[in-house]
Amino acid sequence: MTRRGRRLLAGLSVGLALLAAGSLLWGRYPAPPGLTPWALWRDPLAWQLVWKLRLPRLLAALTTGGVLAVAGLTMQMVFRNPLVEPGFLGVSPGAAFGAALGILYLGASPWAVQLSATVFAFVGLGLTYGLARRLRYGGWILRMVLAGLAVSALLSAGLGLLKYLADPLTQLPEIVFWLLGGLWGTRWSNLLPVLLLSLPALALLWALRWRLNLLTLSENAAFALGAAPARERAGVLALAVVATAAVVSLAGMIGWVGLMVPHLARRLVGADARAALPTALVLGSGFTLLCDDLARGLVGGEIPLGILTSLLGAAAFLLLLSSAPKT
Repeated sequence: MTRRGRRLLAGLSVGLALLAAGSLLWGRYPAPPGLTPWALWRDPLAWQLVWKLRLPRLLAALTTGGVLAVAGLTMQMVFRNPLVEPGFLGVSPGAAFGAALGILYLGASPWAVQLSATVFAFVGLGLTYGLARRLRYGGWILRMVLAGLAVSALLSAGLGLLKYLADPLTQLPEIVFWLLGGLWGTRWSNLLPVLLLSLPALALLWALRWRLNLLTLSENAAFALGAAPARERAGVLALAVVATAAVVSLAGMIGWVGLMVPHLARRLVGADARAALPTALVLGSGFTLLCDDLARGLVGGEIPLGILTSLLGAAAFLLLLSSAPKT
């Protein structure tokens, strides 16, 4: 990483730390805008609030944003397509179908919904991979694109059927709110399994980020430089999907983080994954945490997180596109 890139990443990391510290105090208790630092020592209720509610939610927001941004960058580099994002391989549609299935037929408990969403996220990936192997049209990347589109359409149709079968007074609103995305139900009990899956996957992607540069080359060029393109692409994609499935099972459908943040990271530090991946991780975590703070603090109720990430992410993406230099 260049000296400028290291300075930028250090500045972003300091900003993220300050934002995280402020997020623990931000809220509607005891009154907007929130707590003061010394109130934590004097008010036992405030300490319980921070420890049991705000800290797990903060860690969930940081993990969700970082995972989606890193997974988006990884997929965009592996597929050499700047419009790819974590839901591309049927992962997010599969998780949405699994969550709806859990709400309808598994008692709607948080564990059941989370487990069902995770299982069907992998089912979506498996269907995409299996269909791509059977296709005989085009190269491997094109086959994965076509298979991902087909599987996502099938799972979305299945989700629509489940919504039609749901009880409109109880089950349907719960499905709709899960699809909108949010971290209001985050507790230590359902956060720890997500961290156990997503953090090791993130650490491995961090360690392998220099290999992503090789995987953007053609098959022959990557092989000539000592890489095993097919095997290594499958490995990094599996890591990205594992982490994505874990966070989606907890947070629901969080849009635009995996598409917009990698573009911003490349704009700031360049296309080299050794610099772009850490930058995307910090930017994604900060963006999602900021959106979550706004979601729980702007109004008396709570705005679904997916609405804010889509609104602000789409606006930022359009700004990036409009300010891009002409080629």
